[in-house]
Amino acid sequence: MTFTAKKTYYFDTPGKANSADAARFSVERAKENGITTIVVASSSGSTAEIFAAAVNGTGIQLVVVTHVMGFSKPGEWEFDMAVAEKLRGEGVKIITGTHALSGLERAISRSPKLGGSSRTEVVAETLRRTVAIGLKVAVECVLIAADQGAVGIDREVVAAGGTATGADTVCVIRPAHTANFFDLQVREIVAMPRNR
Repeated sequence: MTFTAKKTYYFDTPGKANSADAARFSVERAKENGITTIVVASSSGSTAEIFAAAVNGTGIQLVVVTHVMGFSKPGEWEFDMAVAEKLRGEGVKIITGTHALSGLERAISRSPKLGGSSRTEVVAETLRRTVAIGLKVAVECVLIAADQGAVGIDREVVAAGGTATGADTVCVIRPAHTANFFDLQVREIVAMPRNR
């Protein structure tokens, strides 16, 4: 039997105050495991900037996954365009795709005529409630990044997500495409909030 001891970090509370530490832990684990890509969720660009600063000079590729167009307001993208231009200039990949764990399913469950939870939303809620909201976000971002071709499915990535804003959950994931969701594996929890 082979056993490798690795650090796991626990934040006392969730939220964006943990973003800088989450970025540092992401880079630390990527280096430790020989992982070349970090995937992070960012809706406005603030978290993306923190992670871009953390990966600067490491040779690690940063993939930022944003909310879809119209997530908060029809026809609008929440991500700051100036930040997007700056990050792209630094070699950061910015991906926007339909939410893999809601998307069309959310339209059905919110419909007054159809209503009710969908199986996809049950998967999302299970990840949110049993481990951490940030885990659900990290998993979904990796699915989106794989579907968009920004990450391969043959190499592990470090993924980070958060609770509402910022990053407070970091994990190592073997990616999969959304259509092959059950091939995705969360292999390590690097950091997460203890209280949710």
